[in-house]
Amino acid sequence: MADVDAAKSLSGLLNGIAQKVYYNNSDITEELLKTELYPELPQEEFRALHEKMKGLLKSIATADMDHAQLEAFLTAQTKKQGGGGVSAEQAAALSRFWKSQRIRVRESLLAQSRWEPSLRGLSWRVDLQTATSRGDAAHSGPVALMELELGKVGQDSEFVCLEFDEANINQVLKKMAEIQESIDRIVHRT
Repeated sequence: MADVDAAKSLSGLLNGIAQKVYYNNSDITEELLKTELYPELPQEEFRALHEKMKGLLKSIATADMDHAQLEAFLTAQTKKQGGGGVSAEQAAALSRFWKSQRIRVRESLLAQSRWEPSLRGLSWRVDLQTATSRGDAAHSGPVALMELELGKVGQDSEFVCLEFDEANINQVLKKMAEIQESIDRIVHRT
């Protein structure tokens, strides 16, 4: 019966950590988890267990481990010498938790990593103006019109309209090429 209680407490701890870290539930605190799940455990032992489980969950979630990766990771953790490893029961609890919560944790991490407001849509067209329609032959070149739809999750969109002549488009394209080069340098460095 003690093993069942220990497994339930560990499962509750993992769910509590996920609620706080990944689902932004501010009602969950380390003190609440200790009081509800491990009332007899000394504070320092609980803190060590909490930090270890939090670190393991972070590693698993950051790597978005599939079943095979998770099993290899947990096997390596159970074979660690000293206090840094996990017991077979803890590995089993982590495995059960990750199998049931992987998709939800991944969606939460993706949502937390999005920039807001984000680009929801883009439409554009090129207008050719004739000299007779404006009465000015100097401004008769093509004009690009672009409409950006921006918005935050759960809110209505905002629209930004831009008008570019050929020189402006060339400047934008040059800046985009510079951004791409910077991204490529960073990606190739890591």
